[in-house]
Amino acid sequence: MSSVPETAHNQDIVEVGADDLPVYCPGPKAPLWSQHPRIYIEVVKNHVARCQYCGTRYALREGEKAHGH
Repeated sequence: MSSVPETAHNQDIVEVGADDLPVYCPGPKAPLWSQHPRIYIEVVKNHVARCQYCGTRYALREGEKAHGH
């Protein structure tokens, strides 16, 4: 049995809505073991972006529009 939490292997995309902008990683609910320097993730222009530290992928939910864009 692996000692690494199952979520560490999770390669799913984290979907975010317009109300979640700006998106940053690690997010406010990230467990302490996954902490790294906070960076902002550009999902408005590219719709899908990956964190350069942990590889978590974020995507703007289908049909969501950024306020003011």
